[in-house]
Parts: sequence; structure tokens; C-alpha cells
Amino acid sequence: MVGNNVSHSKRRTKRRFDVNLFSKKYYLPDEDRWVQLTVSAAGMRTINKKGIGVALAEAKEKGFIDKF
Repeated sequence: MVGNNVSHSKRRTKRRFDVNLFSKKYYLPDEDRWVQLTVSAAGMRTINKKGIGVALAEAKEKGFIDKF
């Protein structure tokens, strides 16, 4: 996403809004292994709320990932 930095004098310069991504390792107790995911901050909150197994199953169902 792009936008503008607006200074005190209202001069506008272009800027970018980057995605808030993290590289994080999660443990899957069902499969007894670790997986490394590139996940957003909102995705990390979803994983903390629902659990890694449910979150991965929903992501696969919606087509966000193809394997896990």
C-alpha cells in the first residue's frame, strides 16, 4: 500500500506501508515436529487464540497455504 508523508508545512512525499511479517517457528504436537512460518502479527494473534493445528487447517481450507 502507498500513501504520503505529510509534514508540518503540508508538503507531501510518497511512502510505503509494508506488511508486518515475522519468521516464527511453531511446534506441532500432533506430528511431533517444528514448522517455520512467515506470519503476520494478526496471524500470530489468530494462532495464539485458536491454536496452531486449527489455524493451519483453516488456512489450508481457505487456500492460503497448500501444505503443512
